[in-house]
Amino acid sequence: MAATTMTTTLGFVLPTGLSPRRGGLRVSIVRCSASSLTTSTGSTASVEKPWSSYDARLVLEDGSVWPAKSFGAPGTRVAELVFNTSLTGYQEILTDPSYAGQFVLMTNPQIGNTGVNLDDEESKQCFLAGLVIRSLSISTSNWRCTKTLADYLTERNLMGIYDLDTRAITRRLREEGSLNGVLSTEQTKTDEELLHMSRSWDIVGIDLISDVSCKSPYEWVDKTDPEWDFNTNTRDGKPYRVIAYDFGIKHNILRRLSSYGCQTTVVPSTFPASEALKMNPDGILFSNGPGDPSAVPYAVETVKELLGKVPVYGICMGHQLLGQALGGKTYKMKFGHHGGNHPVRNNRTGQVEISAQNHNYAVDPASLPGGVEVTHVNLNDGSCAGLSFPAMNVMSLQYHPEASPGPHDSDNAFREFIELMKRSKQSS
Repeated sequence: MAATTMTTTLGFVLPTGLSPRRGGLRVSIVRCSASSLTTSTGSTASVEKPWSSYDARLVLEDGSVWPAKSFGAPGTRVAELVFNTSLTGYQEILTDPSYAGQFVLMTNPQIGNTGVNLDDEESKQCFLAGLVIRSLSISTSNWRCTKTLADYLTERNLMGIYDLDTRAITRRLREEGSLNGVLSTEQTKTDEELLHMSRSWDIVGIDLISDVSCKSPYEWVDKTDPEWDFNTNTRDGKPYRVIAYDFGIKHNILRRLSSYGCQTTVVPSTFPASEALKMNPDGILFSNGPGDPSAVPYAVETVKELLGKVPVYGICMGHQLLGQALGGKTYKMKFGHHGGNHPVRNNRTGQVEISAQNHNYAVDPASLPGGVEVTHVNLNDGSCAGLSFPAMNVMSLQYHPEASPGPHDSDNAFREFIELMKRSKQSS
């Protein structure tokens, strides 16, 4: 039988004489990537594959190697891998300074379908080391979208990988605990080299706050946009002067303070306590931030100097620093809390709040001195989620009451801070 002569049509190979539409036959034309084929005349026609190749690796310190596809920036980076269970809000997660030094694996299988926009930024840059996801959405569908997630990561010089088994990796992290790892798109590096990098690096004991804190004081004036302000009924309209220590503060914490009537000055993590007191604040907030609270003894000393002088409110890292300043100890959790679905019980009211959390360390309640009350408990593992020390006008939460991304169950904590400052002014 004679060989059939072949010709090429827009990347497809068709027998001679057969058009893309003949006798009711419809041929779909798909544009794909870089490959080539030889035509009957001997010339080379360039076509494109309809899929991306596995051009990246995640190598974990336990020796496992996970082939993946890259999006965003190329390169090689080492960090601690943690998983986040939030269903939405990946842009807030990308710009949360508390993720400095970490790769974030999203357990939600599809990421990127709403794109990105300027309104959802929690800081001026991305601080995490890389993003690990199962499926990268091939399209975006959101009225606020200004660009795709892939373009956003490329512009921010942030690595991203996809098309790997994030479910299996999450189970490994839950069983073994958080693991150091290396993301790489460099094919010249062997798996053994990347494994050595992951085992030679450690996040424990590193001061990550200094790199994410502001460099000089500034005034914050923006309130929550009325379109997104869901809680406007509990404010007395009186202004309160607040100093916010920036250990990696999120913009929406500052917006919520402003919405509750606070005039807020943000100061660096190394700002002297004596200078803060000279500003005659009604209250001081110690913000969220990344890493190990034991690695920043200067911040603990600052908190100690301010205790009892003015009402204080600690959030996340600020909560841990307060725990240490009060005489307690902190410890590294097995795999931490990262996500927007953590149930917390308020021990004072018995109410349960669904909270947004992001931390790898916790305060040991057994180490706290008498008079310090554990006000909130995480119902998943019983860990300390809030403190109060009325004798020194202290309150704190381990999680993020501004809830960006949500939920908004804990927003009343800002009102409680207002009440704490109000009572302190009335008694002075």
